[in-house]
Amino acid sequence: MPQLTLDLANGIINAAFGAAAKARMKPLSVAVLDAGGHLIAFQKQDGSSMLRFEIASGKAYGALAVGMGSRWLSNTAVERPHFVQGLSAVSGGRIVPVPGGVLARTADGDLIGAVGITGDTSDNDEACAVAGIEAAGFVADAG
Repeated sequence: MPQLTLDLANGIINAAFGAAAKARMKPLSVAVLDAGGHLIAFQKQDGSSMLRFEIASGKAYGALAVGMGSRWLSNTAVERPHFVQGLSAVSGGRIVPVPGGVLARTADGDLIGAVGITGDTSDNDEACAVAGIEAAGFVADAG
């Protein structure tokens, strides 16, 4: 099974930054986690504000925690706030239930990690995560 290596993670980040530049987005921060929730790579563009690591990694971590993109978590926070509050509590506050966390899968559907992006609108963050994952040859699962 393919693995999410440091080279691939950096490629995802570079492709996400490229998509953001093309769309003239605000500075982004990108975290790439493996399927176990461990950080592989993180980069923050010049001009990014503080706490961007925590937000980006929290979006990716949340997606991994529930096996769905963080857009699903965002919707669930509205529909079932008690569930998301419970997730936040059991994760030690590591989950950020906002769009921008996207699962990365192989062509066969195997989960290999997640990408979390923050810095622009949540929709734009998610679009850049999808662009980065697809540029690396994986399937983006925004949930």
